[in-house]
Amino acid sequence: MSSQPAIIVSSLDMDRIEALIEKMPRLTPEVEQLENELDRATIVAPEAIPANVVTMNSTVRFKFIGDDKVFEKTLVYPHDLKHDEQVSIFAPVGSALLGLAVGQSLNWPMPNSQSRTVEILEVLYQPERAGEYLR
Repeated sequence: MSSQPAIIVSSLDMDRIEALIEKMPRLTPEVEQLENELDRATIVAPEAIPANVVTMNSTVRFKFIGDDKVFEKTLVYPHDLKHDEQVSIFAPVGSALLGLAVGQSLNWPMPNSQSRTVEILEVLYQPERAGEYLR
C-alpha cells in the first residue's frame, strides 16, 4: 500500500465516522474499504489540520484522472445528505476524498468492480480552516 498517498484525518472526524460505522448492522465492502483507509491515516487535532486537506464538511473540487469533467461537492455524513452538491462519506467517491490534500490522487474502488483515480484540485471551504471545529 506504499503507493497510496499519505492522508490526514482530524480526531473529531475520526471519532464521528467510527461511531457511525459501529452502529451499522453489517459493513458493506465500501465501508470496509473506508475502514482500511482510516487505519492508515495520520490522526491530528482539528486545529492541526493543514488548510489544503479534505475534511468532513469541506467543499472540494476534484476530477477523475482521464476525464476532463470537474466536480464540486461537499463531503458530509449520511444523515446530512440533502442535495446533489453533497457526497456522503460512505459513498465510494466520498471515502476516497477524505484526508487527501490538494494535488494528491488516490485510486479507489467504485461500483461494478471498477476503480477510478480521484485527484484533488482545490479545497474551496474547510471548516477547520474557517475555525469551525464542532460541525
